[in-house]
Amino acid sequence: MQYRTDLAIEQAQNWSGASGIRMRSARLNGFTRTEVEVQSEEAARRLQKPMGRYITFETAPVHSLAQEARQALSGEIACVLRSLLPPFGDVLVVGLGNRHITSDALGSRVCESVLVTRHLKDTLPPPLQGRLRGVSALAPGVLGITGMETADMVRGAVEQTRPAAIIAVDALSARECGRIGTAIQVTDTGIQPGSGVGNHRMGLTLSTLGIPVIAVGVPTVVYSTVIVRDALTLLLRSMPEEQGDHAAAADALARKVTQQQLGELVVTPREIDQMVGELSQVLAMGLNLALQPRLSIQEITTLMNEAM
Repeated sequence: MQYRTDLAIEQAQNWSGASGIRMRSARLNGFTRTEVEVQSEEAARRLQKPMGRYITFETAPVHSLAQEARQALSGEIACVLRSLLPPFGDVLVVGLGNRHITSDALGSRVCESVLVTRHLKDTLPPPLQGRLRGVSALAPGVLGITGMETADMVRGAVEQTRPAAIIAVDALSARECGRIGTAIQVTDTGIQPGSGVGNHRMGLTLSTLGIPVIAVGVPTVVYSTVIVRDALTLLLRSMPEEQGDHAAAADALARKVTQQQLGELVVTPREIDQMVGELSQVLAMGLNLALQPRLSIQEITTLMNEAM
């Protein structure tokens, strides 16, 4: 049974060492950084992911991290983003998702905490002259509310503002419950809005928009079959008399239990409000540090407070 996931690290687990798939991990400052590089079209078909780089940070839940650990995580995210961004030119930050649904509001929440500077170029005080990169932000909502495709709205913004690159932020889905709110994926392949819940829309990619698109996402949901499968696997393993392939048996039972009446359900933790709020602050600081490398955390915080 195939379980939907937006995380390349989960897709690559069963293909480690395969031709065209490069996977390496390192432990940094209390969290793990894993890079999956899809190097060939054949590998892309196996993983069902476009060719490119996928960097995933796995950490403890953000609410359990000290302030220093959060800043370290934001700093590592910033380093990865800087390595993927073009050195010059404005950047458009796009917050994807439905702001009225908490588990899907990560993108819009991040946009609210991004330091936007494109409109300040001609009004900056002398101490900031030449130190700020032009940044704009857009939270386009979803098709069901706006009646417009997200990609069309972003394309219009690109045509008017002419950024050098886009950073798209979105909520994702995972195949393992333990990665909800604890895995942060950064990729240079762009993103397919709505893919986390199987609602595929037109992609935001280099080929559709004509400029590099870096995607940042965190899983906030899993499918109900994942939870049922994990519970059944544990149950079967606890029964000494039960032999055979526990995973296959759990898959079959999970499909039968969850899809008989209501169909597939998408599940999110009850503390999702706190999770999205804290994650959005960590991601926004990572974006701000990446986009404004000539500013310190204190300067960014001060400018954000002044803007609000």
